[in-house]
Amino acid sequence: MVRARQAFDEARKRLEAAGVEDAAFDAAALVATQAGEGWRWQDPELDETALARLEALTARRAAREPLQYILGRWPFLDFELQVGPGVLCPRADTELLAEEGAKRLAGKSSPAVLDLCAGSGCVGLGVKRLCPAARVTCLEKSPEAFQYLERNAASALPGFDAARPAVTCVRGDVFEYQRQLAPESLDLILSNPPYVTDGEMEQLAPEVRREPAMALRADHEGLAFYEHIAPAYLPALRPGGWLAVEIGWQQGAAVQAIFRAAGYETVACIPDLEGRDRVVAGQKPEKGI
Repeated sequence: MVRARQAFDEARKRLEAAGVEDAAFDAAALVATQAGEGWRWQDPELDETALARLEALTARRAAREPLQYILGRWPFLDFELQVGPGVLCPRADTELLAEEGAKRLAGKSSPAVLDLCAGSGCVGLGVKRLCPAARVTCLEKSPEAFQYLERNAASALPGFDAARPAVTCVRGDVFEYQRQLAPESLDLILSNPPYVTDGEMEQLAPEVRREPAMALRADHEGLAFYEHIAPAYLPALRPGGWLAVEIGWQQGAAVQAIFRAAGYETVACIPDLEGRDRVVAGQKPEKGI
């Protein structure tokens, strides 16, 4: 038998030796899978079966598999999402996109929302959580990611299930889906699209390189999706409707220029908690363009 705290120390040292950036946090999360969330105070003994499981999990993390994939779940706002290989891991920075989107729905009784490149569904589900009256559709192309999107639509938010999912899940390509949308049918369009450049892809941490490249990389110096979404989806927005996207921290000026060239007004860049450019939002003119 080994106490949980001792097992934690051993796991932390192994992760540190493997170069894991936040080894203590990750080791604590792995120990909690075997000893329970209160292990720091209770310091229970772990039997041989639990120790073997912890060893296997630690080995996966030391091999730089994302912690999110190992745990199979990850928090976003005040709920949890199922995640795993083939889907982009939800990140705290992306919560800002959901929050900014929800703000722009204030005062609307039953707003129609579209989440493009939805992945796990974190953004669309986040808006639904913050604005329960919203009717949200989530578009995702990847078959692997779509499985997680459907699971989260059925289980992430309270009061919903497979028979009544929180959001409508649609398989489709963001470069074509605009053709299926009725003019002036949406109040808000959101997207956390791929925006990593080729040069940045080469410098990604080992964990991030385990995530799907199709959810990360974009052509035209990371701007290809913005260049398409901004003009192509403008007709689907109602006058006064909003488009909001997550961006790379160095893309603020370029994406704002794309929005303005497409005809959006009130274009703004919203920084994250660290002061880095994170979200660009723009409004369709009230009287059309």
